[in-house]
Amino acid sequence: MTSTRERQRAAARARLEREMAERAARARKRRQTQAIVGAGAALLLVVAGTVWLATSIGGDDEAQETAADPGFVQCTWTEVPKEQRTKEIKDVGLPAAQQPNTGTQTLTFDTNLGPITAKVDRSAAPCTAASFTHLASKNFLDNTKCHRLVTEGIKVLQCGDPSATGKGWRDTDGTGGPSYRMAEENLPTDKRPPYPEGVIAMANSGQPGSTGSQFFIVYGDSPLDPNYTVLGTITGGMDIVKDVAKAGDDGAYAKQAGGGHPKKEVVIEKMTMSEAQG
Repeated sequence: MTSTRERQRAAARARLEREMAERAARARKRRQTQAIVGAGAALLLVVAGTVWLATSIGGDDEAQETAADPGFVQCTWTEVPKEQRTKEIKDVGLPAAQQPNTGTQTLTFDTNLGPITAKVDRSAAPCTAASFTHLASKNFLDNTKCHRLVTEGIKVLQCGDPSATGKGWRDTDGTGGPSYRMAEENLPTDKRPPYPEGVIAMANSGQPGSTGSQFFIVYGDSPLDPNYTVLGTITGGMDIVKDVAKAGDDGAYAKQAGGGHPKKEVVIEKMTMSEAQG
């Protein structure tokens, strides 16, 4: 007959084994979570082609956690690793991490067809506004072409690829951008439609944190999911965009994201951002 002491020892061993098994299970779960997070970050670092309103890649957010001063926000710029940069990626450095979140700016595209202007509210999209201010100071989009026009389903003219230059079109048009990415902001989740005529918004690859330099001008209410940063509102030159839309596209992206290259060429000869007002 098993003694009471032996039963107690057996019970103690059983409890210890259960505790060890539970600890091992918790450790496995932690490792699995870390692996999933790491895999997700790695995925965002893979350069992608044009997907829907895509530009190129996402990012492995390397937090810049310093607290912002009053009237400023802390922006995180995620650099594209050098070994993953294509020739369509243009490196002009990074904007400052702290950026003002008050005032409005005027964004101007001087094009071959005339000026297109937009009002940008820094309180709504401070980091995106800061990025455009930085890119404008580096002549980032000067002499680049708007590479994509969509006239069915949605009505947008897409521009902002620094590699879309020169004569003719290339298969890589629509894959260029700066050497950093940023998080989406000012998403119109409470707006119907989310992207009405007159909005200028940022393209991305469909992954969070993949906003770069490409943008689209909405020339007719468009039923897009609210996943794209609203940068501002067009204040002049919408007639230019509509004339381009009227001329149609060549269908180059019809089997991918939709639309094609504009038949009426739009060249951004100069992009500028005014000083913040108010």
